[in-house]
Amino acid sequence: MGASKKVSCMLNLSSDERRALRARTHSLHPVVSISHRGLCESVVKEIDASLASHGLIKIRVYHDDREVREDFLLTLCEQLDAAPVQHIGKLLVIWRPTAEKSAQAARSRPVDRRSSKRSYQSSSER
Repeated sequence: MGASKKVSCMLNLSSDERRALRARTHSLHPVVSISHRGLCESVVKEIDASLASHGLIKIRVYHDDREVREDFLLTLCEQLDAAPVQHIGKLLVIWRPTAEKSAQAARSRPVDRRSSKRSYQSSSER
């Protein structure tokens, strides 16, 4: 069993989560491009930085072979612990929860209960 491999996992999304993320991507522009040279270390670092700051990103791939683009998507998601959201044409969409949003969810605020119109009406009738 010679060389040890880094064990990485890819996030899995439910179909509802994936649908919500796809809806958010409509207004996004690609932030990283992968040229014919493929996935080099600098491109992976740039994608990692973009995921850290944005969470949800589009990537443009300038390669004509669909299987190669699929391999890029799976490789990126495994290396960066991200989830594949969509592969449409030459665009890849991937998502990873940002540290800021994870921290916000952990310290969520209590829900502010607001009075409805009906609650005011019932108290004035008394």
